[in-house]
Amino acid sequence: MEQAMSRTATIKRKTNETNVALQFTVDGNGESKLNTGVPFLSHMLDLFTRHGHFQLQVEAEGDIEIDYHHTVEDIGICLGQAVREALGDKTGINRYGNAFVPMDDALAQVVIDISNRPHLEYRATFPSCQVGQFPTELVHEFLWKFALESRMNVHVILHYGQNTHHMIEGIFKSFGRALDEATQLDPRVKGVPSTKGML
Repeated sequence: MEQAMSRTATIKRKTNETNVALQFTVDGNGESKLNTGVPFLSHMLDLFTRHGHFQLQVEAEGDIEIDYHHTVEDIGICLGQAVREALGDKTGINRYGNAFVPMDDALAQVVIDISNRPHLEYRATFPSCQVGQFPTELVHEFLWKFALESRMNVHVILHYGQNTHHMIEGIFKSFGRALDEATQLDPRVKGVPSTKGML
């Protein structure tokens, strides 16, 4: 299927707590340019981008002297909005994506439906409450805000694992791969893949 336009979006969000500029391209080359102020999140977003074959640029300033919460939350909001905008009317997409990723001791799975019905089902617990300075509870916060703003149904299932870093890394890699599958264009799809006639 020949693409009529580039599936790219730029989102800017400025509050009293954060200032985020984000550009996302669905059909990218796996490269990212990330200045989030949150090193572990940058690492995870780099993995997400590489495994999803996207292109992602993030420039963010936030009140990280307080904690990482607002910055992580607002980057999740911006990424969700950018993906939704980049997909346009969703003509010709697969809609569904499912990916398992093993990461040493951990096995993660993410399943996505680009449904226009936001929902996050999150089945993940970690043995540690932090990875370095990064609170693991912010993984849920990021994915929930992404699901809400992208209006996607996102299921995250961490099947097992022992090392918290590996477990979260598996989630972000499978997140990228599942989103890549769901956003791919299928020449067999006429209009959108829904009996409702819209997504």
